Amino acid sequence: MVTEIAHLVIKTGEESDFEAKVALAKPHFLAAKGCHGVRLVRGIEHPNQYQLVVEWESVQAHMVDFRESEGFQQWRALASPHFAQAPKVEHVENVSI
Repeated sequence: MVTEIAHLVIKTGEESDFEAKVALAKPHFLAAKGCHGVRLVRGIEHPNQYQLVVEWESVQAHMVDFRESEGFQQWRALASPHFAQAPKVEHVENVSI
């Protein structure tokens, strides 16, 4: 299992609209091959900063299967007008401690 963390900075004053658009986009993620869940978290100190956290079967499920899908196009069409800057995306995995 791989976790995608997309760091998103949203235009000031558009936070509520952005959250509504992510809610509309959520089914596109959940319908994607290899997606096991999605959630959105918001910064407290910086309320226009969010992290979209998506659980994927693999990096390929995200970077190839989803990115080449109509669902990805729908997600970007809904969310990207609210981006103040380009998203920064990283992939992480759990480690045993």
